[in-house]
Amino acid sequence: MQTVIIYTRVSTDDQAEKGFSLLDQKSKLEKYCNVKGYEIIQHFEDDGYSAKTFNRPKFNELLDFIKSNKGLVKKLLVVKWDRFSRNAELSYAMISNLLKLGVKVEAIEQPLDDSVPENMLMKAIYLISPEVENRRRSLNTFNGMRRGLKEGRCVSSAPIGYKNSRDSGNKPIIIHSAAAPLIQKAFELMATGLYQIEILRKKLTKEGLKSSRSNFYTVLRNPIYCGKIRVKAWGDEEEEIVQGIHQPIISEELFYDVQDVLDEKKKAKTS
Repeated sequence: MQTVIIYTRVSTDDQAEKGFSLLDQKSKLEKYCNVKGYEIIQHFEDDGYSAKTFNRPKFNELLDFIKSNKGLVKKLLVVKWDRFSRNAELSYAMISNLLKLGVKVEAIEQPLDDSVPENMLMKAIYLISPEVENRRRSLNTFNGMRRGLKEGRCVSSAPIGYKNSRDSGNKPIIIHSAAAPLIQKAFELMATGLYQIEILRKKLTKEGLKSSRSNFYTVLRNPIYCGKIRVKAWGDEEEEIVQGIHQPIISEELFYDVQDVLDEKKKAKTS
């Protein structure tokens, strides 16, 4: 009777998008082992962890168990190769390391006979496909966020002075937060040319504004406060400023007055 470890895994995305079930994976592996006559020595499962790396708590425990019981485990079984890993380069390295420990990795729903040379190609496809899927998903997310920016939407966490919300079509939008009046005051005072940035930040901090030194400078440079959205350069596309769909906190004139002060184009007023 061959002795095996079974491994199950789901990530947050798996749970949200595909409905992968740890219980279903475990059930399939147990039935497979029963048919094959394998003895399951241990079961390890990672709940909510991505397979882009092997830095997963239970997988690390799995490795420790194999190393501490060298020669005991003959196979590591998963349902599919993407439960093992979603990074082809790391997969090959880990498979090699496990083989050195006398453990063969197998995916029961994507079986391969390693004695058949052509199956090396099939294994490569199984291992690279999840990584391709990850990269496509990331690219789609990035492109979607970029489209949102070009439509004038803030698609990330709202900056200080705003908070994230949803419009009537359930699309993301930002609205004024309780800190909006302090942001307006920051621009108004900075535009006078009478304040150094850090002195002004400390003054407003005493009035309730919560902002670090670096973030406060970013605030004063961000056109989002005058109703604009900055779309950064990407590929052959140059950076552009588009009209936002959110309500501005300050006027464009005030925003550019502050830019002149920061660029030292506007001298302090004297009485």
